[in-house]
Amino acid sequence: MSNKAKTDPVIGITCSSEARARPYSSIVERFGGEVKYLIPGRKETWKEDVSEIDGLLLSGGLDVHPDWYGQPPQPGRIYSKKRDELEINLVNASLKKDIVQSLAEHDSVDPEDPSETDGKESSFHRIFISPGCRLASTVGSGGFVRVNSRHHQGLKEPQKSVDLMTSAWSLEDGVIEALESPVNDWVLGVQFHPERRGELPPHFDRLFETLVYKAKSTI
Repeated sequence: MSNKAKTDPVIGITCSSEARARPYSSIVERFGGEVKYLIPGRKETWKEDVSEIDGLLLSGGLDVHPDWYGQPPQPGRIYSKKRDELEINLVNASLKKDIVQSLAEHDSVDPEDPSETDGKESSFHRIFISPGCRLASTVGSGGFVRVNSRHHQGLKEPQKSVDLMTSAWSLEDGVIEALESPVNDWVLGVQFHPERRGELPPHFDRLFETLVYKAKSTI
């Protein structure tokens, strides 16, 4: 890091490659954040990364390995224990340091015409955001909203950590769609993908804007 006085907050983004993180980093940079890519295996230790960032954003990616929650791997699914370990260590260290965190990531679908797309398409469903929660105050409104969905892992209330509060859930099956910490300054996780602009209402950009704003206050 430079000895020059820092004015822009550094947002660490976990990812498998810089190219895959560009949808996230482009929005962070748009709101005045400086991006640091946190890629598994790039450094021998994650401790230096924590000391160099003001905010942490966990981007979408591969499934969490079922070993972490005591279940066998599913055939056909790809996992990365190295990334799991990196993100778990980063989250634990960030909570102790109390830097700002944002977590980003039901399943995507095959496109009707594969020749017109470079991968899976998002599915969509309705969720309910609890009025008055941190997520609602961040994006500017609570209640019912249609969001994209590109995951097949999820939590319901019995699996949720007692240290976190549910702030949004799916209307169809009760799967938790957002979690937040009631004790840390700004720890917020969502199951949908706000980095896929155009698939959600534009006010969800405020998740990135607030991450940068909150991280700046830690400089």
